[in-house]
Amino acid sequence: MFLTNFLAMGAPGGGTGAAGGGGLMTILMFGSIFAIFYFMIIRPQKKQQDQRKAMIEALKRGDRIVTNGGIFATVRDVKGDRLIVTIAENVKIELAKNAVGGVVTGDE
Repeated sequence: MFLTNFLAMGAPGGGTGAAGGGGLMTILMFGSIFAIFYFMIIRPQKKQQDQRKAMIEALKRGDRIVTNGGIFATVRDVKGDRLIVTIAENVKIELAKNAVGGVVTGDE
């Protein structure tokens, strides 16, 4: 009994014509999905990248930073795309600016 009802539900109805306007609805659906994807994923990610780039470009002598590897350091010199940092007394290392994970503020 259940199988015959299930098969009857899937059968096309008699006398109905083809539905029109399917192409426009498909385009609108894909357009709205793209807009949602853009505003929920791409745009916030772009903002975050711009903020990170501005933070790295604003680094100056004396700033406290944390690297992507978790090393806390103090900036001693900025040379192009590299930083000279001090991680301990008399211990200086050279880092690429891309290795900076963030700037440490006074309350952290």
